[in-house]
Amino acid sequence: MARMFEYFVVCGLGPEMRTVDGNKGYHGMRVFYLSSLLDQYPPDNHSLYPPPPPQLPTCVLPAGVELYPSGFDANDSSTFPRKGDGSKIYVSCIAFRDPVSEDIAEAYRIPANSFADKCICLVSRSPSFGVLRNALEELFKLCFSPAGSSKPLWDVISHMISNVPLPTPGKDRVLFSIENCLLSVEAPPKDGLPHVDISFQPLVQCLDVDNLLKLFTAVLLERRVLLRSNKYSLLTVASEAICHLIYPFRWQHVNIPLLFFSGVDYIDAPTPYMMGLHSSVDTSHFAMDGVVVVDLEYNRISTSEEIPPIPEPELSFLRGEILKLLYPNVMGIDQMKAGLVNSSEQFLKGCNKPWGEDHDLQLRLIFLKFFASILGGYRNFLENTVTHAFNTQAFLKKRSRLTNQPPDPMITQFLESHGFLDYLERVIDSDGNNNNLLDKLQDTIGRGQNPRSILPTVMEEIEIITISDPDVGILGSGAKYTYDRFPSNIRSEEQEEKRKQILAAARGAFEYIKHAPSSPSVQVGKDSLSPMERAAERDRMVLDIKVKLQGLWLRLLKLGATDDPLSSFEYGTILALIESDAEGIGGSGFVECIREHIHSGWHCQLTDEQFIAVKELLKTAISRATSRNDVSTIRDALEVSAEMYKKDANNVSDYVQRHLISLSIWEELRFWEVYFEYLMEHSSSKSANYAALVTTQLMLVALHMAGLGLLDTDAWHMIETIAEKNNIGYKQFIKLRGFLTHIQQIRINYWGISSVKAKSMLSHGLSSPRPKDSMDENQQPAEASVIGRSWVQSMFSRDSSRANSIGRVHKGAFNGTSVNENNTPRKQDLNAAGQKKLQTNVRILRGHSGAITAVHCVTRREVWDLVGDREDAGFFISGSTDCMVKIWDPSIRGSELRATLKGHTRTVRAISSDRGKVVSGSDDQSVIVWDKQTSQLLEELKGHDAQVSCVRMLSGERVLTAAHDGTVKMWDVRTDTCVATVGRCSSAVLCMEYDDSTGILAAAGRDAVANIWDIRAGRQMHKLLGHTKWIRSIRMVGDTLITGSDDWTARVWSVSRGTCDAVLACHAGPILCVEYSMSDRGIITGSTDGLLRFWENEEGGIRCVKNVTIHSAPILSINAGEHWLGIGAADNSMSLFHRPQERLGGFSSTGSKMAGWQLYRTPQRTIAMVRCVASDLERKRICSGGRNGVLRLWEATINI
Repeated sequence: MARMFEYFVVCGLGPEMRTVDGNKGYHGMRVFYLSSLLDQYPPDNHSLYPPPPPQLPTCVLPAGVELYPSGFDANDSSTFPRKGDGSKIYVSCIAFRDPVSEDIAEAYRIPANSFADKCICLVSRSPSFGVLRNALEELFKLCFSPAGSSKPLWDVISHMISNVPLPTPGKDRVLFSIENCLLSVEAPPKDGLPHVDISFQPLVQCLDVDNLLKLFTAVLLERRVLLRSNKYSLLTVASEAICHLIYPFRWQHVNIPLLFFSGVDYIDAPTPYMMGLHSSVDTSHFAMDGVVVVDLEYNRISTSEEIPPIPEPELSFLRGEILKLLYPNVMGIDQMKAGLVNSSEQFLKGCNKPWGEDHDLQLRLIFLKFFASILGGYRNFLENTVTHAFNTQAFLKKRSRLTNQPPDPMITQFLESHGFLDYLERVIDSDGNNNNLLDKLQDTIGRGQNPRSILPTVMEEIEIITISDPDVGILGSGAKYTYDRFPSNIRSEEQEEKRKQILAAARGAFEYIKHAPSSPSVQVGKDSLSPMERAAERDRMVLDIKVKLQGLWLRLLKLGATDDPLSSFEYGTILALIESDAEGIGGSGFVECIREHIHSGWHCQLTDEQFIAVKELLKTAISRATSRNDVSTIRDALEVSAEMYKKDANNVSDYVQRHLISLSIWEELRFWEVYFEYLMEHSSSKSANYAALVTTQLMLVALHMAGLGLLDTDAWHMIETIAEKNNIGYKQFIKLRGFLTHIQQIRINYWGISSVKAKSMLSHGLSSPRPKDSMDENQQPAEASVIGRSWVQSMFSRDSSRANSIGRVHKGAFNGTSVNENNTPRKQDLNAAGQKKLQTNVRILRGHSGAITAVHCVTRREVWDLVGDREDAGFFISGSTDCMVKIWDPSIRGSELRATLKGHTRTVRAISSDRGKVVSGSDDQSVIVWDKQTSQLLEELKGHDAQVSCVRMLSGERVLTAAHDGTVKMWDVRTDTCVATVGRCSSAVLCMEYDDSTGILAAAGRDAVANIWDIRAGRQMHKLLGHTKWIRSIRMVGDTLITGSDDWTARVWSVSRGTCDAVLACHAGPILCVEYSMSDRGIITGSTDGLLRFWENEEGGIRCVKNVTIHSAPILSINAGEHWLGIGAADNSMSLFHRPQERLGGFSSTGSKMAGWQLYRTPQRTIAMVRCVASDLERKRICSGGRNGVLRLWEATINI
């Protein structure tokens, strides 16, 4: 009798270690090694059973074997690969982490207590996936159960493999047990649909009906089909399911449900195939011409060749039947309306059933009925001749007459497929045998009978076969077998000897030298060693040093909070190994040790003490490598230093790389040239566009230069030199210059201008900034963007006077901002701040786990009612990349978090509120309305086709939203409907303003056009043209509209006339925010250049009456009230302005009101990168949201 289980197999890390790239030996953690067959039953020397397929280890661990420092995060998956000869085998497997064998770890010097991927598998020729999975799970639980098993695990396995028979289809049910768990297996009759023990539900859940039919058509027409998913089990289930949906036809080509990573080149095969590939594998470098890529995670199908659609009326039949199966409630309601269902009770009985075997059967019958329809009468066209088996032309003409349509391309291609020809051969060879379900179904439908009548019925009682283990009761007299790892099977002497030989070769020749006989003629000294032995001895020494460094490094990271790493044994030993090693093994080994630790999943965060120790060790290693001209070690040290960091009290990261600037190697052009060549050689994307590839690698170089803190001029000189040698175009030069300026500005926003190279800075005409600790309260901070303001001009300065020309640009920039137009020094504002001695209060609000992307302040105007101010006036509401919205009450110290609103699935971009509701817009294309008091989700408004950028809560339960799909929509919250699309732009909308009293809407964005609509009249009033780049900010007050753009200008427009009244063009960067001061009728603009400019209407135009330069990063928010002005910038700096002269009657009728704004005070700045700011001027509060997920609330307690 045939056996149910063919094999039990264990795959994992074998004695002959080799990476998937073919390199022998151990190469560190996070490197993928080839999988090997470790154990099996029946054993490989068993004469009655053929060996398992050789590709099995690669199929069950397609990515290879990875090593880990811990045994957590076990991965449980089921897979079903097939043999390469066309005969199917079915495999269920569980992958997990198991300790590396001691002999392998010793031979390859793998760190102690390491773990590696291991996989246990059950192989069968029966598609009984359920019993395969259940049996394997029971064996896995039995192995690692604390209670243990009553007999050795491999005895349990051998009894199950040897004694459980394959059930006879339709007649037998086999019962067997694994310890105390009873399992059963049976097979349906042969004359029914092919046996398949999987659910079709995952396939119909991943793909909608249209994509399911498109995949079905692609498989039927034998295209090259590539399934993508990040779940192995989903790939195999989908592959198996679609093969059963094309029954009675069979897939005739290559079918690899799980394509191993090293075999990804098979994708370029010209012949039809169906393969499953994990989503993490990059396929961008493949042509993919004609390949049908099915993304099961995102319900997407893409192909460069058109897939002909299924013809009518079969297409409508398929869609309707599948929709009825998937959504019975919807279809049932339609039937009730049409009077097809007698009562609602009868309808309810048939709905809301969970997906089960009956649903699988119905789905298979739906597709079988499809084939019965398109192949109606096909037997009349069979031709059993030497050259033809089917008269295709006659069949197509007959179908054309019946459908009154020309021959359909889909039917034509299907009749020419290998699957159809294979079916015809089986039909002709059957000699009239009446077991063909397609023929039966066609006859059944023709007679008007139930299609299910073609399925066989069980007429006789099923025989129960019980398989028992007689040894369980005898051996189970209290003895229990427990394991801390999956045990190995007993090896034969031949297997054990072969294993020892492989491991001995891995240890090297020195293992044999140690046991050589001692005699005068046999010296173990260095002089008597052969070249091969000397090489082995050196390899042993290198490996020994690296192993010691690895252990010392891990112990250094485990020192307690009270331990001083600089005085520890570990630090001293590592330092000695680096300094005393003339060949550089210590330094390179230390850097390699850190790199492997990072690749193993280390988070790279250090304590303050560890940070200092690692910084000093890396400095020493780089200095020693520099003296030896060891570029590879310097290169690796540069890269690992960019990963390791510490965090300060404000949760802001500081990287080790920034503290290596004092080393002279970074000023050497030759090092960066060699590093660039290394990046080019090891680039994973071998782009055909050489200039683009050079630019990409130079951007990586620029990132490291900025991370070190190299001066902008020095860094650009070296990047420019390398770029010129590689002959890239001027567009790439501009791209590189802009990128370097951008990252330099981000670095300065974080840490300020580096003072290490003070002399270099002085040589270019810049004053050396004083250390932060020595700055008095009146000292003006260094301006962040001064280096990058005129990068376009400096970009083209390629002569020897480059430094002087840049110096002149810097000097002009300082001269233009240090004195305003009234010739008043800029320190006047800071002196005014020094006159106030009132204390400030800065609170840190923590709660988000991702960067803050939206902050909204609940103002008195939003929540005012007839009773007066509501209690939530002054609340702040924040949104984040963690998909959550949080409400904060600043009046409760220590417990500011009032509520957390969960509902979005992607980043929250916009927030608004009124008396009772909060509305938020997100990248998930949805707008959610929440109840402010109960925190309940009230409505989810869906209708946008791209991320939502703006939301506004209006009176009358209305919401106004704008998105990157270019639309502005009005919603009625009460009915959860979109009232109208009130505005359309040609590109993404980035900013929006609405006057609820007049119904005037203004919106602008990426198309550089400001659009004005009269919503109440239902018409577009004006398209305001003038800006040349994105419009990022907009403000509308009465008949005045102000826009700020990336073209470095702001414009003032008339809403009624649609004309541009003024262009404000004094900034040296994109304008991110604009504001209108109602009391002054003046304008305030803020830019990425860090400047705040005050503009005032005068006879003949608008002029800038005041410049403020206290901020050194992009201005993100300007909020003007009657007496107070709140400012927030990207460097986490805030400022509050007021007009004290006006309160005291000090302004004359002829004086400049806008120039009267004076800095009241600004809190001490902390290092952080801020994304959004909101102000509450009524309570003198400003709240900033950082990319570290922290809100910083500044409250100026002012008594006037």
